Amino acid sequence: MPEDQFRRGAFPTTRISLIMAARGEPGPDAREALSLLCQAYWYPIYAYVRRLGHAQEDAEDLTQGFFTRVLEKHSLRDFDRERGRFRSYLLGALKHFVANARDWDRAVKRGGAVAVLPLDADLGTAEQRYRLEPRTDLTPEKIFERAWAMAVLARVEEQLRAEDTRDGKGDRFDRLKVFLTGDASEVGYRALASELGTTEGALKVAIHRLRRRFRDLLREEISHTVADGTEVGDELRHLLTALRT
Repeated sequence: MPEDQFRRGAFPTTRISLIMAARGEPGPDAREALSLLCQAYWYPIYAYVRRLGHAQEDAEDLTQGFFTRVLEKHSLRDFDRERGRFRSYLLGALKHFVANARDWDRAVKRGGAVAVLPLDADLGTAEQRYRLEPRTDLTPEKIFERAWAMAVLARVEEQLRAEDTRDGKGDRFDRLKVFLTGDASEVGYRALASELGTTEGALKVAIHRLRRRFRDLLREEISHTVADGTEVGDELRHLLTALRT
């Protein structure tokens, strides 16, 4: 399954089709799908491991090792979409891996692990991001949840920006994105409308549509990681709570 097929929709790295591909028979398709999952989820995993007390270098190795182990053991085959949420499944798998990290380390030294996945470039920024975390008293689980929620929002924002860019409105999006999650009261509508060459009324309509599209995309992407559509609201509230911690 080619990579561009995974990237067509919003936040493709959470789509159940991608998860299912990563669960498939060993081969290029499964490996490609897992690589895309790694690109989306590596930072929450790194932050979790760092908050456990592991040093930077060890956290990098464990993050890389976790995904390598998932690929080597085809662990995603154990994920049953009918039983829960992919976020919770991944955290549980990570806890198990860290608890048995010594066994994995011995396997690596014996040459028993598969080739590492392409996370080197991403992990190069991991510690810089970790040092910018605003709270130092969060548990490993809390920091994982917060990082996960931020990743979801960032991916949805990327999709929204891509849509506006295709419509020739990329610059406008960069000026209006503060209205999605920031404090819009600090932005002067009249001044911004003048800057964008539109009226205050038209600007407010554009912001309303942007917010509505953002909400729709967010709910759509969350729906791909839960067992039942009725859980979308609960998962959304969970993510928003995680952001406020």
